Order: sequence, then C-alpha cells, then structure tokens
Amino acid sequence: MSIVQPICKDVKEGQSAGAFRTFWRQLRNNRMGVLGAVLVGLVIVSSCFAPLIITHDPIQIMAGPRLVEPSLDFLLGTDQLGRDTFSRAIMGGRIPLLVAFASLGSAVGVGLVLGLVAGFGPSWLDNLLMLIFDTIRSFPGIIYALAIIALLGPSLASVIVVIGIASMPIYARVVRTQTHALRNSEYIDAERSMGASTTRILAVHMLPNVIGPLLILVSMDVPTLISVQAGLSFLGMGVRPPTPDWGGILNDGYSYIGQTPWLVIAGGIPIVVATLGFTFLGEALRDIFDPKLRKDL
Repeated sequence: MSIVQPICKDVKEGQSAGAFRTFWRQLRNNRMGVLGAVLVGLVIVSSCFAPLIITHDPIQIMAGPRLVEPSLDFLLGTDQLGRDTFSRAIMGGRIPLLVAFASLGSAVGVGLVLGLVAGFGPSWLDNLLMLIFDTIRSFPGIIYALAIIALLGPSLASVIVVIGIASMPIYARVVRTQTHALRNSEYIDAERSMGASTTRILAVHMLPNVIGPLLILVSMDVPTLISVQAGLSFLGMGVRPPTPDWGGILNDGYSYIGQTPWLVIAGGIPIVVATLGFTFLGEALRDIFDPKLRKDL
C-alpha cells in the first residue's frame, strides 16, 4: 500500500504537468492569444505597480498647469484641476480590475454552486432555481443598476454588488446546462454504482468538465464589466471623486473636449487595451478548451 500511493501521486502530478504544458504550447501557437495575454498582463502589471510608475500624485490639485498639453513633465497633460492625467490613468486601472475580478469572483462562485445543484438535483429544485435566475435576468440591466445604486448609494461596493448579482444567473445557467448534459453519462452511472457520494461526483467529476466553458465566458465578460463600471462612473454613479477612475477621466474629458482632447484619449485608450486583451485571450481559451475548434492536440 505504501508503494501504490506514491506511484498514484506521481501519476497525477505528471498528468497535471502534462496538461499545463499542452495548454501553454497551444496558447503560444495562437498569435491572438499571445497578444491578448501581453495586453492583459500590461494592464494588470501597470495597475498593481501603479505607485512605482506614476510621475505625480494623481489626486493633487495644482493651481498652475490646468488643461496643459502633453510634455516631459506631464506625459498626458493635466485636467481641469491641474492633476496629472497620466498618473490618474495608471492609478485608475485599479478600480475597473478590482470591480471586474471581485464581481466576477462572487458571481462565478455562487453561480457555480447553484448551477451544479440545479443540474444534478431534483427537478423541483431545478425549476425553482431556474425561476429565480430568469427573474433576475428579466430586469433591464441599466434600470436594475440605477435602482440598486439609488438604494445603496454610489460607491465601489454598490457597483460590485450590482454587477455580481446581474452576472450570477449567466454562469449558473451555463453550469446547469453542462451538468444536466453530463449527469446521465456512463462514468457518472459507474460512480453511483460504486457508492460515490453526490458531493464527490460533483467535485471530482462534474466540476472539471464545467470549468473550461466557464473560464471562456469569464474572460469574455471582463471587458464588458470594465465598460459597465466605466459607464457608471461616467454617469456619476461609480466611485466618488477624487479617486482616479477611467470613467471619471472620460467624464472630465467630455466636459472639456473643446479645449483639450487628451483627457478623452487618456481615459479611452486603457479601456480599449483592456477590452482587446481580454477578448483576444478569451478567443484563445475558446480554441484551446473547445475540442471542435482545437487545431492541434
């Protein structure tokens, strides 16, 4: 028995390492995926190490240089309060990424559990959960966001709650569909006949089969959530000033676009880069995880 256990452990570790090498090789062979990974890495690294990159205090109001053009002192000029636009754009990336990952993390976690329960549980529970999902999704997104933020007040937590609740049914329905399609598979019937518990079947056999489509959907939804967060901040319902934020920079740029275009450019380019990066990465993950689209094994 002492010999069998290390052998099984080595086999599992070898399979995991082989799967990772295969995934990495397929990602490297996908040019759009590599470009997406580079853009995503650029956005994440610049946001995480923003204090080391910025050249000025992003919230410091300076009386002199207001709405100035880009220069060596101010790489993207200044806004109407004399604040450095480049520093605000770099620091502003933290808010969209925090909102996207926090809201997606909560939505995926809750949706994964509810989707597994709905797909593998009794029919009455499945119907009840589907009714709840459909009810949440029936509300128009903008009206729903306005109502929740009006109740909770405009803040970062309110935006995370709104996006998390609105996104949860999407992931739950995807997981439920995948689970429902696999519940009558032969290997699931074999596990049942061997006396495996429901928890083991869901955790060991169902979960690995639904993670792939879920990762694809999450990577494709990140740019959408970043745009939603920026849109709410643009409308004044996101984070409160003077916190740097891409949507807030766009709002300031729209107000003073007749005098300087740099505010709009500084707020728009990061959103475009993040959107392209996560979209390209999501396309690459779809090609890797979807056997029908996989070009090499």
